[in-house]
Order: sequence, then C-alpha cells, then structure tokens
Amino acid sequence: MDATSTTHSAREQQLLDAAAKLFLHFGFDKATVADVAAEAGVSKGAVYLHFTSKEALLEALILREMQAYALVWVETVEADPRGGTVGGMYRCALKALNDNAVMSAMLRQDSRVFGNYLRRPGNFLSGSRSGASRKDFVEAMQQAGAIRQDVNSAVTAHIMNMLSYGLVSMAQIMDTSQIPPTDELLEGIADLLDRALTPADGGNGSVGKVIVRDMYEAGATRLARARAGGRK
Repeated sequence: MDATSTTHSAREQQLLDAAAKLFLHFGFDKATVADVAAEAGVSKGAVYLHFTSKEALLEALILREMQAYALVWVETVEADPRGGTVGGMYRCALKALNDNAVMSAMLRQDSRVFGNYLRRPGNFLSGSRSGASRKDFVEAMQQAGAIRQDVNSAVTAHIMNMLSYGLVSMAQIMDTSQIPPTDELLEGIADLLDRALTPADGGNGSVGKVIVRDMYEAGATRLARARAGGRK
C-alpha cells in the first residue's frame, strides 16, 4: 500500500470513528455529515470524498464493526483453552458483542441509534443472517459430535439469540445494580450451555475452534463482497 492509499485509509477510519461516536450519542437522524466532519477535524467536502451520503457512511460503519466483532470473536476463541466447547465459543461471542457498542445496537435494532435508516428498504440491518448463521453453527457442531444430536437445532439457535439480545438489552429495562457483573454472567451462560448441550461422552472439545474459523472466513468473504457493492 503506497503513502496515498495509507493516508486515504487512515482518513476513512477517522471518519468512521467520528460517525460511530456521534451516531451512538445523538442518533443517525440528528447527527449530520457536517457534525461528523467537525468531529473528525476535516471539511464537510472531505467526507464526501470517501462516502457518497450519510447512509453510505453508516453502512460502511456497520460493515467495519461486523468485521471487527467477528475478528475479536475468532481470536478470543482460538486463545481460550475452553474456546472449542459450545459454552466457551458462546462466551467469547457474547464478550465480543458486549464490548462492541455498534454491534450491540445493531442486535437491538436500536431506533434511537439508527433512526429512519431502519425503515429504508433494503437497509443493511433488515436482512440479518444471525439466526440462520447460529442454526448453521449448531448443526455443524452436532455433525462434529460437539453438541448432542437429540437437541432441536432451530430451538437451540433461537435460545442462543435470546441470550445475546438479553445481554445487550437488560440494562435498558432494569436497575443495573441488580445485574451481576458481565464476566460472571458470561461464565454462567457458558456453564449452562456446556451442561445442557455437551454429549454424554464429553464430545469433541476442540472442534468448535475449527468451525468458528471456517464461519469467520465465510463471513469475511461476504463482507468483502458487500464492500464491493455485491452484498449477499
């Protein structure tokens, strides 16, 4: 990458950082392109050198955060001695989700953050594959012998999605002083899933790492296509 490309990429990331801060704080509807430019310390025209509209800026942010979340997830799984079990995998996924404010807002379909964008036909949030991907993961783990064969994959995937949504939503509807520390919650969820889903023979405790890596690489390919305008 030459110096010009490096500068272009750095400026783009600077704008996305500014957009993330403003959209999360004020919401997509209220934050303007001029606000993003001011936050990034550039002219309004400079924003349009990188993004054709505020919607394009938001969509680039969504794609960036999806990639960042996936990368943190797979790296955490691979570094965790227990990351290959279903509970360990999901603990890592939930931690990566909880630590990413944009991804958490995406999962909640947060109207305060995304505003009118949510009502835009074909928006990046309306066709979420999270449910299908989760079911694919459960079935892959079953085929590898890491999850019991007798559990319903669709129901199990839906329960996992409920746990994800609850983790990033409960603080908005109840007194946060009543919510246990996040690390304890994640360990509790991992323990429940391992106890409920691991085969009686103990299953294959390392195969999950291979499956997560395969899912990450497939997801990275889809995101690359989305950036190129061929969103799948």
